[in-house]
Amino acid sequence: MQSAPKVTAQSDPAAFEGKAVDVWLWPTAGPVTRGYSESVHKGIDIGGARGDPVVAVAAGKVVYGGTGIVGFGELLIIKHNEEYLSAYGHNDRLLVTEGETVTAGQIIAEKGSSGTDTVKLHFEIRREGKPIDPQRVLPRR
Repeated sequence: MQSAPKVTAQSDPAAFEGKAVDVWLWPTAGPVTRGYSESVHKGIDIGGARGDPVVAVAAGKVVYGGTGIVGFGELLIIKHNEEYLSAYGHNDRLLVTEGETVTAGQIIAEKGSSGTDTVKLHFEIRREGKPIDPQRVLPRR
């Protein structure tokens, strides 16, 4: 079993406003079970066990939390700045609420299988509203 993602907190959670993301963190431990595809799969799936911690990949503000977007189960969306958003789908339990400011590495959810048939985290990064391959910005592991 892989260890939990390395956590590095930023000192001022409100300091993300208008700033670039200097360092991205992996959102959870586990193997990438499905990669990004521009035409079919707009993010990556990361396997693991039910209840594994899911962390914010960078400081930001929770702009959505819920089940209102079909196909993502319990979903969180975090706005990091005017350029980047991250999305975390299929969670078992959300630990933060809309409007809350989060720090990089803060536990925000527990991995689950809501809206799908296997335990996994569906993770996306959007730059200026368009999906990008998260593995292009996440650190090598």
